[in-house]
Amino acid sequence: MRIAIFTESLPPLTDGVARTFTRLAECMDAEGVDFRFFSPVAPPSAGSSPWRARVHPLPSFAIPMYDYYRCAWPHFQGLEQELEDFEPDVVHVTTPTFLGYFGQSWALRHRLPVVASYHTHFVQYFPYYHASALMPLGWGLLRHFHNRCARTYAPSASAVQELTGRGFERLALWPRGIDTQAFNPRHRDPGLRQRLSAKGEKLILFVGRLVSEKGLKDLVAVVRRLQAKGQKVRPVFAGDGPMARALRRRLPQAQLLGFVTGLPLSQLYASCDLFLFPSRTETFGNVILEAMASGLPVVAYNAGGVGDILSQSQAGLACEPGDREGLAQACLSLLKSPGRSRLMAGRGLREAAKRSWGAINGALIQDYRDLAQARVA
Repeated sequence: MRIAIFTESLPPLTDGVARTFTRLAECMDAEGVDFRFFSPVAPPSAGSSPWRARVHPLPSFAIPMYDYYRCAWPHFQGLEQELEDFEPDVVHVTTPTFLGYFGQSWALRHRLPVVASYHTHFVQYFPYYHASALMPLGWGLLRHFHNRCARTYAPSASAVQELTGRGFERLALWPRGIDTQAFNPRHRDPGLRQRLSAKGEKLILFVGRLVSEKGLKDLVAVVRRLQAKGQKVRPVFAGDGPMARALRRRLPQAQLLGFVTGLPLSQLYASCDLFLFPSRTETFGNVILEAMASGLPVVAYNAGGVGDILSQSQAGLACEPGDREGLAQACLSLLKSPGRSRLMAGRGLREAAKRSWGAINGALIQDYRDLAQARVA
């Protein structure tokens, strides 16, 4: 079986989409599935990613105002021939970009099963950029793109429910797993902790892109409220983005580490006291699982995939979206009660142990096979 995947996000990017496709590539490689990625980015070397040679880099241009992401331009001579030579059985697309529509249209013209994965509530970002009036248009574009596919894989039950209510068809669940060897309390590093917390402050961790839609204004407000209540806390940010400068200004005591990956990220998770994640727009929340597997209790909004995870695991405290005081009180209750924190950390470890990438991606690969066989039949 051969799978062609079109995505704008692969390593060295560190977002949830890149990490999800990294795990899928590893699983396909282990199961003997041939695959090709078509993307504007590629892992830096074959040594770090054995499947690097299966990535076809494409010409691209930076996205205005946030050049962390690049948009591919697939319309050049030779790509269609490469696809025809590869002869995929299934085509997998992600977003309605030039790249996504190219892969989708090519598959439909060749009467091949085309599937999509839904990763991000892009349209829910619009209000953060004063573009609420464009939300109906945005949902219409996403619906048109995904409803041309034989299947759309959503990462959580709440995402499936949301998309069903908006007229998306042929939805299936493709959840996310966690590597409990990479993220584990044993990676705790007392030396790192001392460097981050020179005066013995409690460390509150955020991991993700430093952008408005991650709820960072709420995070700033929560940290300030905790400090006003006499709590010695120091926020730690692993990530980068347009809000980095504002965070340095509003939280001068914060540690902004930039993008952190690999073992340093594992050590960072395991060396902090609390994971605070006030995003209201997550379809899943990979970082929540990473925190749980590292032994960190979580405080977050009860929204989207994050709410699903916390409801199932009881590994943290979930507050009503927008309730900054509720977030502050939840953080305070965990910081002042080590026993309660340990109880929730234990629940998180047990939940993470259930979420095997092998089983999750094995089920997706079987669905690929079913679609390919149905097409042959």
